[in-house]
Amino acid sequence: MRKLLFLSRVAFLCNICFLLAWLIQYLPVSPHGHIASTIIVLGTGVAVILNMVVNIIVIISLFVKKSNWQFYPRWLIICNFLFLILQLFTLLFN
Repeated sequence: MRKLLFLSRVAFLCNICFLLAWLIQYLPVSPHGHIASTIIVLGTGVAVILNMVVNIIVIISLFVKKSNWQFYPRWLIICNFLFLILQLFTLLFN
């Protein structure tokens, strides 16, 4: 359960990078954009894959019902799921 919580938190941070990477398209980036390139890699590459994996594991764990969910924040599950819908929408329609 702790590994899933850790992965969910990392996925949430990558999802924030996904929003920043989307925003970077419309803002000028400095030529020495090391931070911008890191945000783009985390936001476009890692976020989509990690978020899918985390959401699949959460759905499977909810159906099995052997996990202790009282320490798992519900807002994190909801936010990661909403980000997954947004990511799938942008991947399919862009």
